[in-house]
Amino acid sequence: MTNLLLLGFLPSGSEWIIIALVILLLFGGKKIPELMRGLGKGVKSFKDGVNDAKDELNKAKDEIDKPVDSAK
Repeated sequence: MTNLLLLGFLPSGSEWIIIALVILLLFGGKKIPELMRGLGKGVKSFKDGVNDAKDELNKAKDEIDKPVDSAK
């Protein structure tokens, strides 16, 4: 239900065109590639951080689940 509610707030086709024109006017044609490159690096860094956190959680879970050798 919440997914359908969120879809109602997304811009339609013509609104995306207006948003793109406003961004083009604000930043200019030469700054947009730099802006997108920085955005891409930020997204990649965020994904790497999320994957590192997942790996750490999985390692901790595996250590907890590992049987303890009491025969030593």
